Order: sequence, then C-alpha cells, then structure tokens
Amino acid sequence: MLIRPRKRRRIWPRLILLGLVGLAITLYVRTREAIPLAQQQSPTEITETSTEHVLEGDRLFQEGKLKEAIAEYQRATELDPQNARAYARLGKLFALRKRYSEAVSSAQRAVELDPESAEGYANLAMALDWQGDYDGAINAALRAIELDLDYAPGHAFLAEAYADKGYLDKALDAAEKAVYLDDGSVDAHRNLGYVLERLGDYQGAIAEYKRAIELGPNLGYLYIGLGRNYRVLHDYEQAIAQFQKATEVDPDNPEGYDSLGLIYYDQKDIERATVQFQRAIEVDPEYAHGYGHLGWCYYVQRNYEEAIPQFKKAVELGADSIEYYYELGWCYVLLDECDEARVWLQRALEIDPHVKLAQEGLKACEGE
Repeated sequence: MLIRPRKRRRIWPRLILLGLVGLAITLYVRTREAIPLAQQQSPTEITETSTEHVLEGDRLFQEGKLKEAIAEYQRATELDPQNARAYARLGKLFALRKRYSEAVSSAQRAVELDPESAEGYANLAMALDWQGDYDGAINAALRAIELDLDYAPGHAFLAEAYADKGYLDKALDAAEKAVYLDDGSVDAHRNLGYVLERLGDYQGAIAEYKRAIELGPNLGYLYIGLGRNYRVLHDYEQAIAQFQKATEVDPDNPEGYDSLGLIYYDQKDIERATVQFQRAIEVDPEYAHGYGHLGWCYYVQRNYEEAIPQFKKAVELGADSIEYYYELGWCYVLLDECDEARVWLQRALEIDPHVKLAQEGLKACEGE
C-alpha cells in the first residue's frame, strides 16, 4: 500500500501573522493609555453622560438646592466642554449666588459654543444686568428675542434690564409680553413683579411674586422679593414670614438673613438685627452688605470703634452704598480723628458731590 507523504505544515507564515496581530494590539493599548478618558469616549457617550448631569442639575435647581445644582452643571462641562446648555444654566445660577464674574463668563461661553442659543443670551442678559451692565444686558436680551421671538425668559430679562436702566414703560411692556408667552414661567412672573415693584405698585408686585412662588416653591430668592414688598408696605409680620421662609428653603443665601436683619433694624430691635447680619456673614464671608449693615448696628449704639472695621470691610468687598463711606467718616469725626474722617467723607463726595451728610461731616471738622 502506498503511503502518501505528509504535507509539510506552513508554520512560518502563521507565526508572522500572529506576531503582526500582537504588535498591533500592543500599539493600540499603548495609544489608548496615552489618550485621556474623555477623549476615548465617543461623542455620543460624552453627550449622554453630560446630559444626565444637566438634567440632575435641573432637578436640584427646582428643589432649591443651588449649590448642588451648580456642581452638577460644572460636572457636565467637565465631561463635555462643548455643552452650551450647561454653561448657560451655570450663568443663571452663578448670578443668583451673586458670583457675577463667573455668571458672565459662563453665559458668554454658552453663546460662544452655540451662537443660536436663545437661552444662552437670555441668561447672559441676566448675568450682565445683575453685575450692573444694563446696556450689555439689554443687547443680550434683544439678541435672545431675535433668535426666538416667543422665548419668554428673553422678554423677562429684557424687562428687568429696562427697569434697572430706568425705562419703566418699556420694562412693563416686555414683562407683560413674557407672561403672555408663558404663564408657567417663574422668570416671567418674577420679573413682572420686579417691574411693578419699581413702578410703586406693591400690591401688584406681591401678586406676581406669589404666582412665581406657586411655580417655584423651593426658590428662596422669590420669597425675598415678596418679603421686600411687604417691608415697603410696613407689613412687617408678613415680611418676616417671607424672609424666614427664604432662609428655610435656601439656607446658603445670605440675603435672606440680611433681609430679616433689616426688618428688625427698622423696628429698632438692634440685638436681633445684629444676630441676623452676623448670620449673613457666616453663610457668606464675601457678602459685603452684611458687614455694612452690621456697621449700622454698632453705629446706632455709639460703638464707633466696632463700626469702623465693618464699614471698611463692606467697602473693601465692593459694596456700592455711599452711606458706608460717609458713615465711616462720621465714626472718625465722633472719635475726634478728623484727618481720617476727611479721607472717607471726601470719597463720599467724589461719588456724589451733593451728599449733605458728607458735607456736614467736613464742616464739623473745620473747627477742630
């Protein structure tokens, strides 16, 4: 029987192929290790992960947890630096926390990433307005409306900027338009309330703030707006109730405690006012008006030595009230330190040459 010779196995080509495959795998793994994790994910994976954090931020904001919401939006921008929506919402929340430079930069980043974002421009308008750039705010809000004529927050923040600029008729038209477009918008009702407040229609403002609270019951700044109108009407019981509610739903906001302190100060209850102003400073050591108002408490008690560092801290932190300057001056006048008094009284007059109390302080030092 013939036996066929065995075929010789072709080993070398297979070994070469396996070696090439192994080399390719090694190079791939090393390349992956050199690439940051965020870049290894596909665009879809980044968007989905980032979106989850934005949605969680939205939920936390509705619950009144602004600090936690900010953290979620920031996490969204870390996962996807191109997420314009996250930056836009950061802009709004930073403004609510009075972190104005961060608010403006975040909102500006939003519109850089998405020049067609009405939300981005509307929140930029809010940030600029609260920072004091009213013209910039008006332009940003108009751009939001240009992009989406029916976007209620665009009209709402335009109304707020017009009101702060002193264009109250235009402000009222824009605010009413915002409510007409979206009766379920917190921003629309809050800003209509704000415009009515500026017009002196405090009862109308109260009704709008109440409507805003129905829509956003966990947002502390709405209770502050409502309480502020009750305070103007000298309904101190209602004002205190609203400010206390603000501190309950948003204990991290110093303005609630400061507003309570002002009520007690109005009632000449200096001890309780002092406690609230101190609490505002504890919550936010950068809250300028807390120091200035605490200075008032020491001043009316003739404790000028304690009042001076409080007024100085308020000014150092950028408080825009001229009162702190001339009250600082008067502290020094009453301590017979006119050289120092003149410095602060003259600064007050540089801001407003017609401030009578500053002029009187300088006259008091003439006969030293």
